[in-house]
Amino acid sequence: MPKLKQLETFVSVAARGSLTAAARAEGVAPAIIGRRLDALEARLGVKLMVRTTRRITLTHEGSAFLEDCQRLLTDLANAEASVSAGGVKASGHLRITAPAGFGRRHVAPLVPHFRELHPEVTVSLNLSDRVVDVAGEGYDCAVRVGDLPDSSLVSVRLADNRRLCVATPKYLQQHGRPQTPADLARFDCLVLSSDASQTRGWAFTVPGADGGPERETIHLRPSGPLDCSDGQVLREWCLAGYGIAWRSTWEVESDIAAGRLVTVLDDYAAPPNGIYALFPQRKHLALRVRLWIDFLKHHYGQADYWAER
Repeated sequence: MPKLKQLETFVSVAARGSLTAAARAEGVAPAIIGRRLDALEARLGVKLMVRTTRRITLTHEGSAFLEDCQRLLTDLANAEASVSAGGVKASGHLRITAPAGFGRRHVAPLVPHFRELHPEVTVSLNLSDRVVDVAGEGYDCAVRVGDLPDSSLVSVRLADNRRLCVATPKYLQQHGRPQTPADLARFDCLVLSSDASQTRGWAFTVPGADGGPERETIHLRPSGPLDCSDGQVLREWCLAGYGIAWRSTWEVESDIAAGRLVTVLDDYAAPPNGIYALFPQRKHLALRVRLWIDFLKHHYGQADYWAER
């Protein structure tokens, strides 16, 4: 029990930003919160937080540990809910949000199937490329693609996502294949316009400056005769043979599997990021939310799911 309470305290302080706020939420003195954190750090032998009179900052180890703690506490709450729910059916209204392109293709088609399994649940789906304030706007769950900013939201990784350079076989037969990322300057690149959210450009891993085994990530902003603010349009242009695009596997995996597109610069592909479900931290996660997250994780975890869409 003391170990669990230490973990709960650590997550609470990280979410609220101060010992005082965490103590107020629990109805104890700030000194008790401080002693729990001290005991946790002493037991682990690592510094998790840098505490000053004005603010609390997570260390690198603390940030990694926070995600593990959130997942562990969520799993525990889910296990308790499964037992206490017994034969109770999920019910109520589920509000979810997702990025527009990903949501149209990989969230919206699943919603009716989820309702078939849980007919007493009603669902509102918001598709938007803006960063929705999940807790502030009253959403139960958000699906996000890519690296996550620091947040008090709880995250559950649903699947891996990679970004790859792709083109049609015909385009590559006519123009050749780039051998290094620098070669992209000689090709027609289909890029997001400057007003789109992808600000850092295309990511690649290259050998480090010292020539050792460690690789580093670089970002390039290739240019081309066509750009668009909509990623779906870039995919369609790429399928039409107008150039090379840098797209997510969730968008082009089925095209690659069918041979409509092929990958280039595979040796320089950036490390995968993730597809996540995010939800506000609550002591008891509603059954409908837990079942929705499990439903997504089940479908996204199937080996053939992405190749068929």
